[in-house]
Amino acid sequence: MERTRGIAEAVSAVRRGELIVLPTDTVYGVGADAFVAPAVAALLEAKGRGREMPPPVLVGSVRAATALVEDLGTYGQDLIDEFWPGALTLVCRANPNLIWDLGETKGTVAVRMPMHELAVEVLKETGPLAVSSANLSGQPPARSADEAEKMLGDSVSVYLDGGVSGHADPSTILDLTGPVPRVLREGAIPLDKLRSVVGVLLTDEDEPAEPASAPAPSKPSLTKDAPAEAQEEPAEAPAAPAEPAADLPEPAAESAEPAEPATEPAEPAAEPAEPAGSAAKPAAKPSRQENDQAS
Repeated sequence: MERTRGIAEAVSAVRRGELIVLPTDTVYGVGADAFVAPAVAALLEAKGRGREMPPPVLVGSVRAATALVEDLGTYGQDLIDEFWPGALTLVCRANPNLIWDLGETKGTVAVRMPMHELAVEVLKETGPLAVSSANLSGQPPARSADEAEKMLGDSVSVYLDGGVSGHADPSTILDLTGPVPRVLREGAIPLDKLRSVVGVLLTDEDEPAEPASAPAPSKPSLTKDAPAEAQEEPAEAPAAPAEPAADLPEPAAESAEPAEPATEPAEPAAEPAEPAGSAAKPAAKPSRQENDQAS
């Protein structure tokens, strides 16, 4: 009964455009209706973040996730089959027909289905939620409802207490917007397991090929550094390095004597190769109702 009432209060708060805190299989998250722009803005404000760090979206089913994206790419469905529900966030091109505002997403969306019974039950009632770690930006992620409340306080209407969260590590974030999957953040799912599905991954250790005779272009960032919290934001794909111009030899100087025909100019240097691509606890109320084991 307590669990049922807690879920009902959380769902009602979301529908009013308010914030809730809920447990997940990684860390606790603070969530808002993904399709209510003021609610998403309130989420970012509560965390102390700007629009340049948009939150990911949690869903209660694979079908809900596919409705949010334009294309899962070559590997998306295989990754979903292998790791969902679970601690893998996939960054895809967002469905252009959706009317929402998560911040400066550059046309992408980071989406995940958590492996947590209570969270999925809430998500099936509310629909997709914009969810970020339940902490102030720069602080350690909350692993309990109490820790989340100490940081977020009255900015959250309902705290769902599902006990201590499942993992210390946040989700692994994988960018599927390019031809080769790219790791934006290492997390709960190790890279060797991802490679067993997709074969090749780009990480921060990869470097673009460079010809020996050409000036070295600046190294593009293949990952986005993230603090040790559940920041599950999509990262903007790096721009390709500029191609250095090859120098041509100076033309022969004019002479009073007839000169031999100038030799053909040397061919320009080869251009560099492109890089491989429960119970709810309303805020500011004196008591907390503990729920049953959530997961």
